[in-house]
Formats: sequence, structure tokens, C-alpha cells
Amino acid sequence: MNDKTVAPQQHDLYYVLRICAVAALGGLLFGYDTAVISGAVEPLQQYFSLSPAQTGWAVSNVVVGCIVGALGAGWIAGHLGRKKALVLSALLFTVSAIGAAVVDSFVWFVIYRIIGGLAVGIASTVSPMYMSEVSPKNIRGQALGMQSFAIVGGQVVVFYVNYLIAKGATDAWLVEYGWRWMLGSEVIPCLLFCLFVFTIPESPRWQAMAGQDDQALKTLARISNDAHAHHLLAEIKDSLHQDRPGRTQKLNLREAGLALILFVGCMLAMLQQVTGVNVMMYYAPMVLKTVTGSTESALFQTIWVGVMQLVGTVIGAWLIDRVGRLPLMRIGTVGIIASLLLTSYALYTQQTGYLALFGMLLFMVFYALSWGVGTWVLISEIFPNHMRSMGMSVAVCSMWIANFLVSQSFPMLNEHPLLMELFHGAFPMWLFAGCCVFCYWFVARFVPETRGVSLERMEALMLAKLRRQSPEHEESAALRSSRA
Repeated sequence: MNDKTVAPQQHDLYYVLRICAVAALGGLLFGYDTAVISGAVEPLQQYFSLSPAQTGWAVSNVVVGCIVGALGAGWIAGHLGRKKALVLSALLFTVSAIGAAVVDSFVWFVIYRIIGGLAVGIASTVSPMYMSEVSPKNIRGQALGMQSFAIVGGQVVVFYVNYLIAKGATDAWLVEYGWRWMLGSEVIPCLLFCLFVFTIPESPRWQAMAGQDDQALKTLARISNDAHAHHLLAEIKDSLHQDRPGRTQKLNLREAGLALILFVGCMLAMLQQVTGVNVMMYYAPMVLKTVTGSTESALFQTIWVGVMQLVGTVIGAWLIDRVGRLPLMRIGTVGIIASLLLTSYALYTQQTGYLALFGMLLFMVFYALSWGVGTWVLISEIFPNHMRSMGMSVAVCSMWIANFLVSQSFPMLNEHPLLMELFHGAFPMWLFAGCCVFCYWFVARFVPETRGVSLERMEALMLAKLRRQSPEHEESAALRSSRA
């Protein structure tokens, strides 16, 4: 039996999108929590009298929690289930938001932000994993696009909230109280996530792996219909046992090809971070203040950085199941390189006006429609069922390690006296542009087109690409997988 006998319209797409939207609240908090610091970084720098290195630590300490949370997420999601992992992340988000807003010690500020990082690490791993496992293959890209949309939506919301808090406020008030209101505002979306996460079902693929076939069948039937549910459950069970009896939800890299698949997942996750997006997100007000000369104006313009990323995310989510993953990744990477060069030119030549802002806005559109959407989709679907939780855990952990290195090093590069004197802030942008050239090569060499391929058939497609089998063989594998 194949999907031709089960028409796509027989899936309950409204139900799928609804439960994916709840899971995407984890992504919204991911975006909110990581971007809220952008408006608070300068007041924090003055309140705690931070050096450039300490400023980088104030921003990047959350990533330490993200790394630990992402590593632990694989075990939690694999042993306790995807839903319980999301519940835990919701609780940690709430504790962090309240704690970071009321502290008077930089040490405790760091501790509460690291707790928030634990929540981000879990949510950034489990939310897209859950969404990929409950979505029919023909809309999986669009459903996972909700994760990117939620992340960016959270960032746009917090940019606006930060602006409203700073609007009309004195610098002294921002230093004493403003950053507290910015960080504490996260409590509202935290409570919404805590409330709605209990309304979604467990992932049917996890239920099948845990031996809960009756519950898995019930969830699959709710997503589509009884006939398709029985067929898909049989396919899931077969994918877990065929060829490799006794597989468990562990990373056994001695199995042929799995180390290569993990390598691709980790590299995609890390390369997303070296595009320069962290600078645009975390330090946009600092960069733009050199153009506007005003904190309030810089915060207002930062909103448009987020809005343009939201526009790019919508475009990417709409196209990813229509034109495929690879065309978006390639076109977007070229656009990112051009945007970085434009921004660096504006900084290096010390152009007046808003050329630097235009370059940043252009960057966000191209990043969002390619690496912003595409990375989350790809790392959520390329791993075989039996290793998805641990594979995504390691990949997302790699992402946060790269995030930490970039966000920690940028203030030191950007404020280095010699580099600033010679390049006027353009040096980091050139560095990111060079990294993006490598990104383009890596995608072309190691990443196959996964549009329309079922999760159960993804391993064969990945191995065909990694073993440099002929394009005809790879295309044939994708076609067979999409029809299976």
C-alpha cells in the first residue's frame, strides 16, 4: 500500500497545524529569550560595570545552558517522550524569566539566564522534532516552517516590547529598571506555553518506539484516518527493525553511515550560526547606535530587522515544499554574502545615512528564507527514526556551541582598538562572508534534496548522497522514497 491510496486531503491538516502551533510556542520562547538581551545589553553593561569580555559573557552565558539543555534533550525526549520534554522546558522558561528580572548580582543574573538556556536547548531540540514526527510528508516543510516563524515572531515581539519600554525613558531609568522589565516581560508567553502544552498528544513515532502501539495508532488516526494510520504504523515499526534487529534510541556510530549523517546534521547546525545572524540579532542595537546616535532610535530600527526576518521566514516556509530545500539554501546563501559585503562596505567607508541598516535588512530576508527555515527543516528530517532524538540533540548542541563562540567573540572583535581603527567594524562582516562561501560548498556537496521524502526513507537518500552515488541514483532514491 502506498500514499496514492490515501489522498493527502484525508489528513486533518487543521489538527496537525494546531498541535504544531502549540509545539512552536517553544520556538517563540526560544526567539524571545535569546533576543530579549539585545535591548538590555547596554543597560546591563552599565549596571554591572562590565568589560567587553564580560559583556560578551552577559549575552552568551545563556548558550551554556542551551548546550547542556540540548544534550539532555535527547535523553529526555527519548526516554520520557517529546511532550514531557516540552512541559519541562515551559517550566524552566518561567523560572528564568522571573529570576533574571529581580536579581541584584551579576552572578545570579548569569545563573538564571543559564536556566533559561536549559529551556531553550530543550525546546530548540524537541519542538522541531515533535513537529516533524506529527506532520504528513507533503506539508512537513511548511509545518516545520512554523518553528522558524515562531522563533522570529518571538524576536520581533521582544524587539517591539523592548522599544516600548525604552521609549521616552531616561538612560538612568533604563540602567536601573528598564532591563528588568525587558527580561520580566517573558513571563507572559511562558505562562501561555505552560497552559497549552498539556493539550497536545504525544508523538506517535515516539509511542511506536516505546511499544505503545495502541496510543500511536490512535494519534495517527486522529491526524489522518484509520487506513492510513495502520499503514504508517506498520512502516514506522518496519523502519525501526529492518536490517538492524534490536536497534534502540541510541547513537551507535559504528553502524554504517550513521556517523556521516550525524556529521551533516551537526555541520548544518553550526554553519547556520557562522552566517552572522547572531550579530544581527543580539547586537543590532549596538551596531545601529553608531548610525543613529540614539538608543531609542536604534531599538526602533531593530524592530525592522526582526520584521524583515519574519518576511523572509514566510517566503521560505511557503516555498520550501514547492521548490525544495536546496534551491532556497543556495539562493539564500548568495544573498547573504552580498548583504554582508554591503553592510561591511557601509561600515568600512563610514557612510552616513542608512546603508548599513539596508544591508542588515537584506541579510535578514535572505537568511530567513534559506538557513533560517531550511536548517531546522533539514536537521529535523535527515535522521532515521531510531536515532532522531539523540541525533537532533547532538546537532542542536553543536549549533549552540557555535552560537556561543560567535556571540562571545563578536564584542571583542568589534571593540578591538586596532581592528576598529583599521576597519571601522567591517572586519567581522568580512569574516562571516568568507564562512558563507564555505556554507554554499558544503550544502552542494553533502545535502540531498529531501522534499516529499518520508521520514522512514530518509536514511537511504542520505547515504546515497554521502557515498557520492550518481545524481541519477540519488534522484531515483528520492523518487522511490517520496512514493513509498
